[in-house]
Amino acid sequence: MLTDNHGRKINYLRLAVTDRCNLRCFYCMPEEGLNWLSRKELMTYEEMLQTCSLLVKMGIEKIRVTGGEPFVRKDIMQLLTSLSDLPGLNELTITTNGVLTAPFVPELKKIGVRSVNLSLDTLDPNRFFTITRRDEFSRVMETFHELLKHDIEVKINAVVMDGKNTQDIIPLAELTKELPVKVRFIEEMPFNGEGHVYQGLQWDYIRILAEIKQKYPTIEKLTDPANSTSYNYQIPGHKGSVGIIAAYSRTFCGTCNRVRITPQGTLKTCLYDNGVLNMKDLMRNGVKDTDLQAALLDAFNHRFKNGWEAEHNRNINDPAHESMATIGG
Repeated sequence: MLTDNHGRKINYLRLAVTDRCNLRCFYCMPEEGLNWLSRKELMTYEEMLQTCSLLVKMGIEKIRVTGGEPFVRKDIMQLLTSLSDLPGLNELTITTNGVLTAPFVPELKKIGVRSVNLSLDTLDPNRFFTITRRDEFSRVMETFHELLKHDIEVKINAVVMDGKNTQDIIPLAELTKELPVKVRFIEEMPFNGEGHVYQGLQWDYIRILAEIKQKYPTIEKLTDPANSTSYNYQIPGHKGSVGIIAAYSRTFCGTCNRVRITPQGTLKTCLYDNGVLNMKDLMRNGVKDTDLQAALLDAFNHRFKNGWEAEHNRNINDPAHESMATIGG
């Protein structure tokens, strides 16, 4: 079992396979996009598989593949299939914006993907275009229905943004009435690639819950699973559930069980740190697995206590504003 210097179990890896995305969500990146990584700057699939294989042997039990948008990377199913075959890996999941995902759903089901996080901040096509700067709402909804059709658990991730989509909180929550989906509302964070000026948190988890309670005053608190990042609720009579993720308030750091690897191979032991170890460079320099394992263990044994400490320890000239696409959403 992997643990950090604060006694927290580490068994969950978020692996970002690309920084590229086919949407331009204003809270994630500028309209013109980012300075995309070149192919040689990205980890190869072989390097990702080597890293994941080592981490699974060390105690990682769950891997979530993210981006950017993972399905914009060529031959992504090749990597997903290889990951699904790793001995000791109990769960393989994906976070996607859904634009390109629908045709792959049957194959995802076949390789054992049981859950997919779908990024969807609004159910209104016009607001979708305003937020994402792309007219792709119908393709996202096609993926949504295809996932449900194949009995893959759907978790909708909606970032709550003042003046942009707060009117969508109730319509999104209402999806849970007839569908067995989990709708999670996420506090907005500063990771926008300097796409817009972050004005600070206007809608925290307390305010989001209060908004839902105005419509559903009898909403009930559920028991949160171990290591849950969301506060989870059930609206009486609804098939699905509602969750609220205090991503900026950082109330869940004390039970955090996850680490991240960015598209360029940088290990992040906290969302808010600026990287603690470059796995890609070590592998390309011929470092053996035993030495990689030692480097990983050293990083885990110097993990920040929480996101506030991690952010405080960043270089003053490198504040937390990089795009989530470069971190691994």
